[in-house]
Amino acid sequence: MKIICIGRNYDAHIRELNNEVPEEPVIFIKPDTALLRNNNPFFIPDFSNEIHHELELVVKIKKPGRHIPVAFAKDYYDEVALGIDFTARDVQNKLKAKGLPWEKAKGFDHSAVVSKFIPLSDLNSGENKGIDHCFFSLQKNGTSVQEGCTAHMIHSVDQIIAHVSEYFSLRIGDYIFTGTPEGVGPVQTGDQLIGILAGQTMFDFSVR
Repeated sequence: MKIICIGRNYDAHIRELNNEVPEEPVIFIKPDTALLRNNNPFFIPDFSNEIHHELELVVKIKKPGRHIPVAFAKDYYDEVALGIDFTARDVQNKLKAKGLPWEKAKGFDHSAVVSKFIPLSDLNSGENKGIDHCFFSLQKNGTSVQEGCTAHMIHSVDQIIAHVSEYFSLRIGDYIFTGTPEGVGPVQTGDQLIGILAGQTMFDFSVR
């Protein structure tokens, strides 16, 4: 399985990091060793002094596909989760300054938190109106630090799937992280992180 991640997909997040708005989805990939599931604790790696949380909606691919038209992208998923793309920001900034790839800052062990998955039907309650208009948030030590709505995505989930499948064949069980809203920030030892999607608690784990 692959962990495919989309960067710079919310305007406000792009502005908070002083990045340029991309003309097409920014794609990077994490290895399967980056996965962190089942509310297991996240251990801050020794090589970084600035690990940031980036909360994201995650889509799980349910059947193989390539060169998928946007109109048919919905046929390739029926479950979603919340994830955190942990980023070693200090490492990333050094690599970007030298024009080097980001893998060490993005793909390190346990840098891809994935919660339980829920059916798309769970995204149709209250103010949530499906995959293209659902709310999610991250609480750190009881305080909301990131809040997002998929309606604010630059590229929708279906557009992302269509674009990614032009370059990479999608397989059953692949995960797509769809980008983070504004509010990214550092985590420290002792923090407790809770992710909420459409009113449901999706993950609840500690930082050590």
